[in-house]
Amino acid sequence: MGLPVSRRKNVTYVNGRRIRLPDVPGLRHERRHWDDGHVVAGVDEVGRGAWAGPVTYAAVVLPTDRRMYKLRDSKQLDHTRREELHDRILDFALAVSVASASNEEIDRLGMSAAMQLAAHRAVDGLALTPDVLLLDGNWDFLAGQDTHNELIVHGDAHSASIAAASIVAKVTRDRQMVDHSPSHPPYAFHSNKGYPSPVHRRALREQGPCVLHRTSWTPIAELLDGDPRSPSVRTD
Repeated sequence: MGLPVSRRKNVTYVNGRRIRLPDVPGLRHERRHWDDGHVVAGVDEVGRGAWAGPVTYAAVVLPTDRRMYKLRDSKQLDHTRREELHDRILDFALAVSVASASNEEIDRLGMSAAMQLAAHRAVDGLALTPDVLLLDGNWDFLAGQDTHNELIVHGDAHSASIAAASIVAKVTRDRQMVDHSPSHPPYAFHSNKGYPSPVHRRALREQGPCVLHRTSWTPIAELLDGDPRSPSVRTD
C-alpha cells in the first residue's frame, strides 16, 4: 500500500493547495532546445538554509541521445541511492561542474550574491559552453551569463538535467561536511551537514561557533554580539 498523499515526497503544497509533482523528471524542457542544436545545462544548489559550510551549485550537461534511468530529484532519494546516482552521473554526463561560495563569502556578500557567485563559478567550470541554462526556481541567479536562462519552479522534479545537478551538488557538499566533522566534533556535521539539528544547536549554545559557521546568520550573530559572555569563534 502506498504512502498517504501528505507523506509522499513528490507532493508539495503551495498556498494550501496540494500539487502532485512528476514521479520521474523528464526531458521535455531539454528537448525543445536540443532540437535547435543548443547545449543545455541544468543548474541547482544545496546548502542555502544551512548554518555552517558553503552554498554549493552543480551544473550538468546530459547527452541528447541517451537517457539515464532511475534519475530522481535528490530530495526523493536516500543517502545510498544519491551516492550511487552521483557516481553514475559523473560517468554518464557530457560535462559536470561543481562550485561553492564559502561561509566567509556568504557573510561578506550576503546570501543572494554568494549564490550568484557560486552558480557562475559552476557554469564557468563546465567543459562545454552551454547555450541554455535550466534553473530551479523562479529567480534568475545566472543573469548576465550570456545564455538563455529558463526558470522552472520545482525544476528538480520536472527536468532530468536539474535533477542530476541537484544530486551532484547534494552529494558533493555532504561529503565535504562529513570530511570537516572530525575537526569540529561538537557540531556533528557528519550527520546534520551544517543544518540546525538539535545537536548542532546545543553545541552552538555550549561551544559557540567554529570557523565554518555563517556568523552573519541571526542565531549565530546573537551568540557573538547579543551577549558579552558569549564565546568567540572556535578555530579548532
